[in-house]
Amino acid sequence: MITKENFLCDIKSGTNIKISLMVMKIMFKDSSKFVCILVDKSGEVKANIPNKNGDIKEGSVIAVEGFKDKNLDVKKYEFVTNYDLSDYLPTVKRPIEDIMKEIDALTDKYIISNEGKAMNDYFFKDEVFLDKFKRGIGGVSMHHNYIGGLAEHTLNVMYLTSVLCERYECKRTEIALLSAKLHDIGKVYELYFDGPFKYTLRGEMEGHIVIGVELIDNAVRENKALYSDDFVTRIKGCIVQHHGKPEFGSPRGMKMEESFIVNFADSTDATMNKIAQIKDKTQPGNWSDYDRRIDTKLYL
Repeated sequence: MITKENFLCDIKSGTNIKISLMVMKIMFKDSSKFVCILVDKSGEVKANIPNKNGDIKEGSVIAVEGFKDKNLDVKKYEFVTNYDLSDYLPTVKRPIEDIMKEIDALTDKYIISNEGKAMNDYFFKDEVFLDKFKRGIGGVSMHHNYIGGLAEHTLNVMYLTSVLCERYECKRTEIALLSAKLHDIGKVYELYFDGPFKYTLRGEMEGHIVIGVELIDNAVRENKALYSDDFVTRIKGCIVQHHGKPEFGSPRGMKMEESFIVNFADSTDATMNKIAQIKDKTQPGNWSDYDRRIDTKLYL
């Protein structure tokens, strides 16, 4: 197995480089070139690669030589076959267990009712689910698109939800915090995170909101007598409504105080994560590339 010795985070702009990277996504190709997103565990870069034989495929690991500025212009490449996959999957910068400890602290503070604790434990004391959750990604490209991104996003949404609930005296803070924790649980089955990142068949067919509601229904069936109708309606409502509007992917628009709060927390964290990724790729005092996810370029 070839040990990867240098990573994207160590590469300065304006330099010639030799580095091995995974083809995460092919954005464009024609007879002369491929335009791809290349990654390793430390980050990603947009690359122009000459089309020699049409042999570039998503999931391939290639050793490239080229010039890196904002983007990477590849002069030549060859395929790498004997590698450690963990070197090439982008990964959250913090230790995942530190993130989980903060999630647990917020959970212990705000999730205090018997039905709230039971709903939480159904998922987060299930070792199979917990393993998927800790390795899960927040998205394929939209935000938190790295291993551990789902947990990091969940923590941030929980934290922002707690601040908004305290500041604006939310009537049902526990519902809001538990919904913040559960709002993206469907992503553990919607998204494939063992590289390259992509949607599963179930994810393409159903999406994480539908999957999430089904998971809540499964949890309720385990102990129907414990859960009140109001509790279940509100938790499911927050999951259904957390994208805010039908045009943004929610089957229903926001109809509860707590669903407004979860939506604001979710959209704020997703947006700021994209800005953080743009900052990592842009020198201060310059304009970034236009980013379709935030619908603008940034002056940094």
